[in-house]
Amino acid sequence: MLYHIHLGMRTDRPDNLLDETHRNAIFGWIIVVVLCTLATIHAFESSFRWFVFTGLAVAIILLPVASHHDPRVMPPWTLLVLVAIPVVDATILGETFLTSIAVYIAVAAVALVAVTEIHRFTAVRMTHSFAIALVVITTLAVAATWNVAQWTSALAFGTPSIDAGRSANAANHAMMMDFVYATIAGFLAGIVFDRYAMRSPPSDNESPLSRPVDSDDDHSLSESASQNVPDSTTESDTVPPFLRSRLNASDQTIRRLSRLLQLALGFLFLYGLLTRDATTITNAGIALAITGLPALLERDLRLPLEPELVLWITGAVFLHALGSAGLYGFLGPWDSLTHAVSASIVAGTGYTAVRAIDLYTDEIHLPPRMLFVFILLFVLAFGVIWELMEFALGFFAQWFGSEVVLAQHGITDTIGDLFYDLVGALVVAIWGSVYLTDVSHRLVSRFDE
Repeated sequence: MLYHIHLGMRTDRPDNLLDETHRNAIFGWIIVVVLCTLATIHAFESSFRWFVFTGLAVAIILLPVASHHDPRVMPPWTLLVLVAIPVVDATILGETFLTSIAVYIAVAAVALVAVTEIHRFTAVRMTHSFAIALVVITTLAVAATWNVAQWTSALAFGTPSIDAGRSANAANHAMMMDFVYATIAGFLAGIVFDRYAMRSPPSDNESPLSRPVDSDDDHSLSESASQNVPDSTTESDTVPPFLRSRLNASDQTIRRLSRLLQLALGFLFLYGLLTRDATTITNAGIALAITGLPALLERDLRLPLEPELVLWITGAVFLHALGSAGLYGFLGPWDSLTHAVSASIVAGTGYTAVRAIDLYTDEIHLPPRMLFVFILLFVLAFGVIWELMEFALGFFAQWFGSEVVLAQHGITDTIGDLFYDLVGALVVAIWGSVYLTDVSHRLVSRFDE
């Protein structure tokens, strides 16, 4: 069942729904008061980790109230109970084994509330599978933000660090396991969202309101969506390409730069073969494969990509391949640079794909003003997935006694990677919404052919 958001407030609600709305608001505000009280207790006890988390949870809960200036616009109070349970547990029991489990529940619960608010109180429309994926992505993004915030707080304010009393590798291993458990919790929360939030009937506290799309509405939406998709034959390139406008570089010059970087990657790959360096072979080979994606898109999907976009992708993987060949060890900031650039590639790819799906399908609708949020969520979640992949490869390499191809270098390295993932996401969220929207429109036009 698909859901469509209607703007405006219904006044012809049955009394029982009005009562349910007020009841939900009352219970919701009671839980908010409890959370604020617990946050105050954590502040006095110098438990800044739970103080910040509880404050963030309250802020997310009250976003619809502040946006609509209506105290009744609250998420379902039953979901707020899920948020309160781990906070109450941490307040009563302190730091125990149960508290570590409660952290995963807390992160997933906050992500669940955030996605529920997106579903109920914005113009976002999504399918069930997309909704589950969004909850998992949001959970991973919240988990990444949570760990980066703890690390930053420890450096800036001297709060307890997440690696206190442990070696850098042991702390990194613990954080990776946290991400694994958060992924599982996020998937379970996604199922809860699909079974409960997306199927629950709309109530009067939703502004705007949600309801299932009937066949007539779906037909009208299809017509509207088809009218909104730009015609590739009439659409002009209104966005001046960055390099051509700033550096006065021709298309041919930019393409030559891309080919030069690809040639350098080829030499790196050959160097790895000659020296039997598995790390260089793997990274240079993957990089070369990625640089071939633009040509594949242009040939198979007939999607014309600007030379700047091709150079962007090629340059990012080239920087990473150079780092894997030895620069990571010689230049400390090189890892941060490559992660920021790589994160921008991930963000750009995610933006283009999601925006194209949004334009092409009637079942999913993402308002332009929400794309900034989706880009941040996507990149942070992908950053966690990448770190988990490196962690898994390192684990299996040690298990089989082989060389580690993609290695992690302790908690500081991982936190730095996640931080620069956020930096790259911000770059694309600000710039990509202007530049990459045109690419998304042309991709949709190719789907229609």
